[in-house]
Amino acid sequence: MGNSDAITLEILRRITEVMRENAEELTRLDSAIGDGDHGTNMARGFNAVLPKVEAMAGQPPAALLKTTATTLISTVGGAAGPLYGTAFLRAATALDGKNDIDERDVLAAFDAALEGIKARGKASPGEKTMVDALTPAVDALRAAVEQGLDLPTALDHAAAAARTGMEATIPMLATKGRASYLGERSIGHQDPGATSSYLIVQAIADVVRENSG
Repeated sequence: MGNSDAITLEILRRITEVMRENAEELTRLDSAIGDGDHGTNMARGFNAVLPKVEAMAGQPPAALLKTTATTLISTVGGAAGPLYGTAFLRAATALDGKNDIDERDVLAAFDAALEGIKARGKASPGEKTMVDALTPAVDALRAAVEQGLDLPTALDHAAAAARTGMEATIPMLATKGRASYLGERSIGHQDPGATSSYLIVQAIADVVRENSG
């Protein structure tokens, strides 16, 4: 992937835009089963990220992702800050020293991000968390890369799988976080963390596709 630094910056711009646009919806979802602040927190976090990474234009992807991580940890409240911070930090580590990123590098970054979230949140698939969107996304990305598909197509597969995983949280019983306090009343609601995770994967896929011509 040529211009990996510029594309990474464009991805972070797009994620910020998407979080602003979806803040109300994420907060609505979170109001049903959580603290009601996920959308506000995510928008605030990426609003803080954007000027920092804009000032780093031209720096390698790992540096941009590391700054994203530390900023999210310090500005996003609730469980999401440490979880997304860990995800971006692990992705940065996976891409350290790489400027021309290929499909396997992207897979390694996604894989590292997911493992970081699972370790930090002690979460497994089926517990109504962001892991339920990200696990199928990473599995789909891995399958596509192993089939030799190009990066835009592989990421489209990942985004579609993330969406399916997000929607699959609706009938789940929450066993992690504030939502778990509701017991069976958590059933029937889409998980806000899985939703923001899907939005991030979709934003990445969209930007890579737009820059693939």
